[in-house]
Amino acid sequence: MTIRYDGQVAIVTGAGNGLGRSHALALAARGAKVVVNDLGGSVNGAGSSSAAALETVKLIEQAGGEAIANGANVAKLDEVAAMVKQAMDTWGRIDILVNNAGILRDKSFVKMSMDDFQLVVDVHLMGSANCTKAVWEIMRAQGYGRIVMTTSSSGMYGNFGQANYGAAKMAVVGLMNTLVLEGDKYNIRVNCLSPTAGTRMLEGLVTEEQSHIMTVEAVTAGLLTLCDSDAPNRSILCCGAGGYARTHIYETDGIYLPPEQQTPENVRAQMAAIDNPAGEKVLLGGFQQTDKFVAKAVAHLKQ
Repeated sequence: MTIRYDGQVAIVTGAGNGLGRSHALALAARGAKVVVNDLGGSVNGAGSSSAAALETVKLIEQAGGEAIANGANVAKLDEVAAMVKQAMDTWGRIDILVNNAGILRDKSFVKMSMDDFQLVVDVHLMGSANCTKAVWEIMRAQGYGRIVMTTSSSGMYGNFGQANYGAAKMAVVGLMNTLVLEGDKYNIRVNCLSPTAGTRMLEGLVTEEQSHIMTVEAVTAGLLTLCDSDAPNRSILCCGAGGYARTHIYETDGIYLPPEQQTPENVRAQMAAIDNPAGEKVLLGGFQQTDKFVAKAVAHLKQ
């Protein structure tokens, strides 16, 4: 089995450096035509330049691939729409979207301005939503699409000083969960990548030895499995330093309390039973939680 993307068109945001560049190069090497999107700003989102995106395009073309550069700010829907139009005008279809663009504005929550909170959410969450919205109808009409959100362990598990980043990165998991349901009959599959790599976003946070192990190529190997025709759906794939794992969100089976016992004291008293992992499941839609609780209540009433 060889994963290929011949005849397909991919958009990779934040592809001027680091992970995004690695993703774009690998997709192109396996046959995809690539829109290399990058605003060209610093890690904290300041400034703009086309140099990084053009360099990635140059590398792809030197290797015999096809690519175009685009400098859209993913947080601005009109610029994203223009980027998608450029892709359609050039190649007539869009098969793959990798939402990779991101910035950092790290501070403890007490010191963080709400402007910094908003900006990080705008880039990571709204940027992913804007790009996905712009390609969604195209993919529906094609009856095919592969979309990857970039989440983070900081969102799923927390990380000091990253309330804004963590909130945005967990939010894209929620976005994935609903889009999976809405895209299923159109053969649109949506997944999340949770990467850790020695890029400029981790500069000063990892040692030189760790950075040498945490290659972008190791993460990209995982990313590629989320982009082809046999990709999974609703997967959170974690990649770093050659390690690969999946994150699942489980819900315990829980308990039922009849109306006369539904007090905070009784809920607290039953917390051990509520936490009991026996019978826990991965739910595939919010309605499944409702159905479970209603079924417990109905079963009690029938006793």
